[in-house]
Amino acid sequence: MLRCRPAALMNAFLVLLAACSGGTGATSPSTSAAPAAVTIYGAASLKGVLDQAKAAYQAANPGTTLTISTDSSSALETQIEQGAPADLFLAADTTNPKKLVDNGLAGSAVVTFAGNQLTIIVPTANPAGITSPFDLAKSGVKYVAAGDAVPITKYATQLIANLAKASGAPADFAAKVAANTVSKEDNVKAVVAKIELGEGDAGIVYVTDARASTKVTAIDVAPDVNVPATYAGVVVKASKNAAAAEAFLTWFAGPDGRAILASFGFLAPP
Repeated sequence: MLRCRPAALMNAFLVLLAACSGGTGATSPSTSAAPAAVTIYGAASLKGVLDQAKAAYQAANPGTTLTISTDSSSALETQIEQGAPADLFLAADTTNPKKLVDNGLAGSAVVTFAGNQLTIIVPTANPAGITSPFDLAKSGVKYVAAGDAVPITKYATQLIANLAKASGAPADFAAKVAANTVSKEDNVKAVVAKIELGEGDAGIVYVTDARASTKVTAIDVAPDVNVPATYAGVVVKASKNAAAAEAFLTWFAGPDGRAILASFGFLAPP
């Protein structure tokens, strides 16, 4: 009787195992790259855009998870200075991202990615009867503003100054608008909310914010006095996922991101 030696049986087993594995050089399957978790601090006026961008980017980049937090750009910049765990900062201006650069807290150059313009909003019922930007100075009008450090305030202040110099402007226009100011909100979304609730007669916001609300009416501002807003982003130096944050910023500032921004009414950066 023919007897198989143990060594021969082992060799046969190894050959069979290699064949089942797809070849004698088979190795264990490679593992996928570790997921990237990117925390984005974004201007309040970008909330809708970032929600849509998050879904699109995560679908195109499996394994990448985006966490979005929105507020006024000035508040977010302060939080980052104080050590908040943000990977990427997307602001409604260039000033706040540049602060991070100037303070050595940025891990990339500032990248501009969108533009915007201003408009005046009133409640749909418009109880104060506002039909012109000059009506902001009318006696009794309740004007809702944002806090002094919020980017929309810088832009709105410039718009009011431009209107004050325009033909037909009431005397002491800027002073009268200041006197009509009834509150200063944390961010531009809070200004919109006040007007939607009828707690104010008018406010100055971004065109995109007016477009996103069904409870306000926009009062057009002439192009020659309007104020362009420039949005910019920067990777945070302390980020533990800087490469992933940089990749999203590049995507967001590129054709795919700009298409989403345009669908919300944002403009190309100046």
